[in-house]
Amino acid sequence: MAVLVAIEGADGVGKNTAANRLRDRLAAAERSATIIGFPQYGETVAGITIGRILAGEVPIAATPQAAAVLYALDRLEWRGEIARAAEAHDVVIFDRYIASNMAYQAARADHGEARALMDWILALETGQFALPTPALSIYLDTPWDIARALILQKAQRSYTDRSYDEYEADIALQARVRANYEAIVAADLLGPWRVVRASDEGRLRPPEDIAGEIHAHVDALLLN
Repeated sequence: MAVLVAIEGADGVGKNTAANRLRDRLAAAERSATIIGFPQYGETVAGITIGRILAGEVPIAATPQAAAVLYALDRLEWRGEIARAAEAHDVVIFDRYIASNMAYQAARADHGEARALMDWILALETGQFALPTPALSIYLDTPWDIARALILQKAQRSYTDRSYDEYEADIALQARVRANYEAIVAADLLGPWRVVRASDEGRLRPPEDIAGEIHAHVDALLLN
C-alpha cells in the first residue's frame, strides 16, 4: 500500500506546483507516485456544488457545517479512487485533503467555535466517512501578500472565470485560515506534520528548492 502524503496550505501558496515537482522527484528516484487533488470539480456531485458556491452562483450562503459536509462528501465520493491509487503506487500525494476542510470551515465559524468545528470535521471524515489519514502532512507557509499575487498567476479554473473565488477574495478569512493551519500543525491533528517555508525574506523560494525539502521529508518516511 502507498504512503499517503498531504500538501496543505492557504490559497496561492503553490500546493499544486509542489505536488507536481514532488511526483517528478519521486519518479526520478524510481518511486511510483500519483496526485489526487480536492475538490474534484466536475467529477463528483459535491465537487460540482462546491464549484458553484465558490463561483458565487448559489443564492444562499452555506453554513460552515453545510460546507464542511460538502467538502467531506467530495472525498467520500472519491474514496474508491483513493484506494485504487494506494494499491497501484508507492506514494499518493494529496493536493489539499482533510485539514483544508478543517482550516477553512473553522475560519468561517463563530468566535470561539473554531476548534470544536475542526474536531467535528476530523471525526466526520476519518470516522463516519472512513477516509484514510495521511502518513505525513506538509504545511506550505507563505505570507498572504505573496500568495495573493500568485493566485492571479493561476491557470483558468473550471468553476469560475473571476480572478479570485469567494474564499480567495476574503482577506480576513485567509488570515484566519492561516491561524487555523498553525493550530492544526501545533496539535499534530491528522499528524505528523512538517512545515516548509515557501518564501524567504519576502520572496518566493524556487519551486525546486521547496520540492527538494518536501522530498527529503517523504524519503525519510519511505526509508523507515
